[in-house]
Amino acid sequence: MPAAASPLTAAYDRLAAAFPGLTVTELGPAEEAPAGAGWVAAAGLAAGGAALGAFLAWDAAQVVRDHGHPARPDVVASFGLHRYAWPACLLITVPWFLHRRVPRLPVTHVSYDRTAGRMAVRRPVSVACLPGDPAAAVPGTVVVADEEALRAEVRAAVAEHLEPVLAAFGPRMRRRGRALWGMATDEVVEGLWYVARLWGEEEAERAVRELGLLLPGATLPYAGSAGFRTLTGPDGTPLRSRDRASCCMFYTVRPEDTCATCPRTCDRDRITKAASLAVA
Repeated sequence: MPAAASPLTAAYDRLAAAFPGLTVTELGPAEEAPAGAGWVAAAGLAAGGAALGAFLAWDAAQVVRDHGHPARPDVVASFGLHRYAWPACLLITVPWFLHRRVPRLPVTHVSYDRTAGRMAVRRPVSVACLPGDPAAAVPGTVVVADEEALRAEVRAAVAEHLEPVLAAFGPRMRRRGRALWGMATDEVVEGLWYVARLWGEEEAERAVRELGLLLPGATLPYAGSAGFRTLTGPDGTPLRSRDRASCCMFYTVRPEDTCATCPRTCDRDRITKAASLAVA
């Protein structure tokens, strides 16, 4: 690993190459976090005040612009949480998936500009890795015993980052406890699964296996398991699907259009949607 690179740089570069809709900038020790022009600090969202209100105002306006009518305030808040948590989880899960490195990034270390698909991160509090990783020589790295210990680090790192965010969004969403952590579970799983599919079929299947081990269903505070299962397409082809632990509430905006993994979507419709996605 080049001396100038951080333990996370290669993972974030590969993420951006596959998914240009999200780029990650690692801030140097003396660099200020970006502000203005669409940027919001994750700590500002977690504080639940004006920064969160402005963030959700964007979602409310977007619904009206795209669908011609407003959404309920709790639905707007659900959309806003998804649009932050989905990329925020990738900051942790992508380095783990690609290089077995898990950064601790509290909300004070992350800024987000969703209008341009950008995130900025400060140097992690720590990075966990496995024995034998060259990153073990980098100051601030914590070496853990094995794969399961590293999975525990992933769960802890995501929970540390999302807990104050969920606490701020929860009252506006009219959700609490298990319902909020069900959404967090879905963001962890669906974000990495989506990106892994951009890297090819083998990586997509590896993501299914890895996420099944990461979230087997009894790992509080997360609600439920990764939830993957296999359906049979019209031509007998196996189609991968999953059961979400939560609902994003999009059906309240456009009832005829539900997600392929939504709890409200029957298997027949899942097969139709999954087959269309496979062709695409």
